[in-house]
Amino acid sequence: MSIRVTVWHEYRHEKKNKTVAEIYPKGMHEAIASHLRKSPDLIVKTATLDEPEHGLTDEVLQNTDVMTWWGHMAHGDVKDEIAQKVAQRVREGMGLIVLHSGHYAKVFKLLMGTNCHLKWREAAEKERIWVVNPGHPITRGLNSDCIVIDHEEMYGEHFDIPEPDELVFVSWFEGGEVFRSGCVWKRGGGRVFYFRPGHETFPSYHHADVLKVIENGIRYVAPQAGVIQYRNGSPNIKPSLEPIKAEHVVDESIHRH
Repeated sequence: MSIRVTVWHEYRHEKKNKTVAEIYPKGMHEAIASHLRKSPDLIVKTATLDEPEHGLTDEVLQNTDVMTWWGHMAHGDVKDEIAQKVAQRVREGMGLIVLHSGHYAKVFKLLMGTNCHLKWREAAEKERIWVVNPGHPITRGLNSDCIVIDHEEMYGEHFDIPEPDELVFVSWFEGGEVFRSGCVWKRGGGRVFYFRPGHETFPSYHHADVLKVIENGIRYVAPQAGVIQYRNGSPNIKPSLEPIKAEHVVDESIHRH
């Protein structure tokens, strides 16, 4: 069964910074998408911030099974109503993979309900992303207990997120910090996977294992067969399953908004 993927990227750094443009001449979104297109079961499209409706029209959202999201310098430029629509699609069953600095994205904060603060340092230090949940589908195909990235930006605890439903990876950095770098949550009928690596001035999205994890994550958070449809609203169930003995007159006016 095919999985329809939308790779979303704010696509601003590559247009303004020579270093980023040299690493990702077609944008980080194309570095990710070009890898994913090698898999015949993935139907991959891209969308960027400066497109009309950020490339996320109702039609695009309804025809997306999994979305990946990378943002950094322009979180505030994402329209609130678009972020709300994406969050609602997750609750309805769409999978979401939030990458690196996307921890501050409006849609991620909506789904987490926290400020998502963390510590950081840009020092080109070594990162070891340790597998702490061996056998998890997101780790499939990795040939080691950890992914080694020679140069990355450090993210450190405390990471202000809800307790993950599943913790898959924990990172160690050369400077000594650790970080929960691979977390999964259920939200309504959908799942969210946060994966940490991906600072724009380092070639992390050319790293084979990083791309493999993103690909595995897409398959893991894709809509699941048999999932109960998410209920959008709070219906008033007047008919009861069993007889109710008490007599009670309801003042409907107090329930109106």
